[in-house]
Amino acid sequence: MKVFVIGVGLIGGSLAKDFKKHLEDVTIFGIDLNEENLNKAIELGVVDEKAHLNDVAQADCVILSVPVDVSSVIIEDVLNLVKDDAIVFDVGSTKFQICKQVRNHPKRRNFLATHPIAGTEFSGAEAALEGLFEGKVNIISEVEKTAFKLQEWALEVFKKIGMRIRYMDPVAHDKHIAYVSHLSHISSFMLGKTVIEKEQNERDIFDLAGSGFESTVRLAKSSPQMWTPIFKQNKAFVLESLEEYIVNLNNFKNFIQQDDYQAVHDEMLNTNRIKEILNGINKKK
Repeated sequence: MKVFVIGVGLIGGSLAKDFKKHLEDVTIFGIDLNEENLNKAIELGVVDEKAHLNDVAQADCVILSVPVDVSSVIIEDVLNLVKDDAIVFDVGSTKFQICKQVRNHPKRRNFLATHPIAGTEFSGAEAALEGLFEGKVNIISEVEKTAFKLQEWALEVFKKIGMRIRYMDPVAHDKHIAYVSHLSHISSFMLGKTVIEKEQNERDIFDLAGSGFESTVRLAKSSPQMWTPIFKQNKAFVLESLEEYIVNLNNFKNFIQQDDYQAVHDEMLNTNRIKEILNGINKKK
């Protein structure tokens, strides 16, 4: 079986490792504009051979794991090239744009829109991890538009590597992910920015930074090349989530300004409910 990974980074590389572990007679081909990254992927055994975009004509499976703006540009070219019985799936953090892009393509049945909810703050072939997707949710959009045999094969593979499947409309996906993922990244980036700017005048600030700060700004180490296109494609829902977040921040600020510490306490107490929600999610895994 020939699997082509376009974009050999954290997600594409991790999928490549899991495919090699769980599938028999599989050869992984890597396609990446960054030659140094592709060489590293070969060296680390993440992929077996280098390839070019036109080579996907030989593919049984194509994993599209490039920034979402690039996916939207090349998805039609990939579908034009692949065999009639090949499956192509993307792993991007936005689903509406790419589903819209392929809506009327003659090979729409070959495409599966997916979003594995997994990752770290690191990028590139060196970030690839075997077992990254164990117990993680994989959101699939418009599954009914994918040929049954192809979706059946993909679902079996996702099951083998430990994913739990959730089906979601592309618009609903983009709205919900703006709150639980995209807003988290923006918050982390801006907290990091605030502290960096303050650190210019107060050199000791990082000596005081504990594990709480480190965990909160962890996402600020994520790739801007990946996240800027996500914010662009999901602009409407990102702005909606930001507006609500800013309202909550301003309210909290006002409580402190007004010495209303009972309100401060109640805000935090009410938000402690998040523990119950997250514990419930973890029990389902």
